[in-house]
Parts: sequence; structure tokens; C-alpha cells
Amino acid sequence: MAQRRNNKQNKRQMMRSAPENRGLRYPPEFERQPPKVYGEPFIILEDSEKNTFIYKAGAWVPHSESIAQCRELGQVKELPQRLNGRVRYEVRYSE
Repeated sequence: MAQRRNNKQNKRQMMRSAPENRGLRYPPEFERQPPKVYGEPFIILEDSEKNTFIYKAGAWVPHSESIAQCRELGQVKELPQRLNGRVRYEVRYSE
């Protein structure tokens, strides 16, 4: 039977191929951004024609902003439940 060759590197070969500077001399400098604070969440519906609706006084009323505009102003999460074929989103605006 034929023997298999093991393609393992020798310790000497590994030491020769290692870079001279293994780590950074100084840690990278960066400024931490303060955490964003978001307000109370509210629910918005979006239909297939990209119209948005907000729940007010027991009814779904048309909303002036689209989901894309809401994403620019705050945090938007898509909720897994759908309502009459419309997508539900939870929106929080930054304070």
C-alpha cells in the first residue's frame, strides 16, 4: 500500500515565517460615542404600496412619514406578526 505524506510544517519553518512585529506597540486610539437614548416605541403599519399608518384613537390613520424616513430619524424594527397583509414596524425616535 502507498503511504500518505503528512503536510505538517516543522517548528523551525513556522518560526522563520513568523512576522517580526507580532503585536501593536500602542493600542489604537479612538473616541467612544455616547449611547443613543430612544423614546417610547410606537407601531406603524406599511402596506404593499408603501403607505404607512399609525394607530390613533382606535383606528389606523395615515402617517406622514415613510419607513425609510423613520429609519433616518430613529430605530426601526420589523415585527414578525402581520396585520391584514400589512407589515408591522416598531419605531423609536432618538431624543
